[in-house]
Amino acid sequence: MKFIDYYKILGISKNASDADIKKAYRKLARKYHPDLNPNDKEAEKKFKEINEANEVLSNAENRKKYDQYGKDWQHAEAFEQARQSQQHSGSGRQQYYSDFTEGDFSDFFESMFGAAGRSYSRGQVKFRGEDYNAELRLDLMDVYKTHKRTLTVNGKNIRITIPAGVENGQTIKIKGHGGPGMGGGPNGDLYITFVIENSSIFKRDKSDLHLNKDIDLFTAVLGGDITINTLDGKVKLKVKPETQNGTKVKLTGKGFPRYKKEGQFGDLYVTYTVKIPKNLSERQKELFRELSKT
Repeated sequence: MKFIDYYKILGISKNASDADIKKAYRKLARKYHPDLNPNDKEAEKKFKEINEANEVLSNAENRKKYDQYGKDWQHAEAFEQARQSQQHSGSGRQQYYSDFTEGDFSDFFESMFGAAGRSYSRGQVKFRGEDYNAELRLDLMDVYKTHKRTLTVNGKNIRITIPAGVENGQTIKIKGHGGPGMGGGPNGDLYITFVIENSSIFKRDKSDLHLNKDIDLFTAVLGGDITINTLDGKVKLKVKPETQNGTKVKLTGKGFPRYKKEGQFGDLYVTYTVKIPKNLSERQKELFRELSKT
């Protein structure tokens, strides 16, 4: 297996901080993103390498394994189990192996156990593959309806269903799409964390939405009809006479979809802000003075 220097890919040193890793990844990911480099195979390859490097180095535990075992970092647990087994076998060997960047996995077992080690590494003991972690950024409207999306993880395209109502920071598991198992062991899983960015006029609170709506003084005092936007179209509301500033009304079922509850929605809460008129004419001011005396 060819050794891949993840530090070199991201253009950082081995002493780089978590912040350095995040900064380098974001800069390169923007530069080589497929949307900005259509039909560019080299950019696509580079983008995959950048994501792979970030997945490893941004995870403290994986980074520690990578620093110690190099290209065989995913088999770190197997190495440790084999070393501990050798120590307890009574053979008297106390040799430790901390750098596997130049050898391969079977060489390690052969050095520990001789010919028996070769069969050990070929599958008599099964090891589960490494779990992968990925971050998927979406806009609020992207999760208003259930839809399918294709993701590229470590060079593989994965078709997933994103349920309506997914929340910011929520993580879902895609079974079997992590790192490959060893010795016939199962693959690891893929964990996707959603980052939901809200560019809408609504404030989200789980499945409920909140909206501020300005109304003029005359409508607040006398009442009247106004039109507001909801996520599924415009709605006409009747404002009651003498409505106070800060009054809140609820529109049942006009909120956000409830996660994995088909056809169920939260509510939309509209808060009225009464706007005081500006640039009044002398006549208008006089009318207000007369009104104030009554």
